[in-house]
Amino acid sequence: MSFTELLTPASCALTLIDFQPAMFQGVQSHDRKSIVDNVQILARAAKLFNVPTVLTTVAKDSFSGPFMPEVTEGIFPGQPLIDRTSINSWLNEDFRKAIAATGRKRIVIAGLWTGACVNFPTLDLLREGYEVLVVTDACGDTSVEAHERAVQRMVQAGAVPITSLQFVFELQQDWARSGTYEGVMDILRDLTPYGIQVRFSKWALGEHASEAG
Repeated sequence: MSFTELLTPASCALTLIDFQPAMFQGVQSHDRKSIVDNVQILARAAKLFNVPTVLTTVAKDSFSGPFMPEVTEGIFPGQPLIDRTSINSWLNEDFRKAIAATGRKRIVIAGLWTGACVNFPTLDLLREGYEVLVVTDACGDTSVEAHERAVQRMVQAGAVPITSLQFVFELQQDWARSGTYEGVMDILRDLTPYGIQVRFSKWALGEHASEAG
């Protein structure tokens, strides 16, 4: 495992785990809207850069509900979801096959809750020889301490913590890469404080222009 090697579109796969209503209801470690935005950042970046993405739910019909539609309908419409009974995704054969089918050994992971549905498969993936990068600002748990202790445990086991925007910027790496430049800028404009600043600047300039006229 190389902690100094940056992510590239050809080197990694993404898995998003259990972003479902029942799981969101228990999140107290983060603002839930920020998690919703950060998951969309990950999913949109994965689609933009053609990063293989595995989506999975737990007990969607009997307990947890559907995966967040911003991802399943807005970004990956028609993509199959792996529904499980196990808290640990790695115990599900279809999930293991889907991860293996990506052909990638660097797995970027985010999910709810950090201490269980992220922590458990992360430890198993590490044990199976994968490099795991945990997107900590796109995860959440029932308390700040629950989230932080889970992240600490995963880091001690060998996982690497990153953020949603770090994922985007590592895939882009150079603003001269024109094929993905506008897509990245759209993500920033739509889902980050940068977009708020841009919209405010346009509004302020418009107000200034009207007052000057």
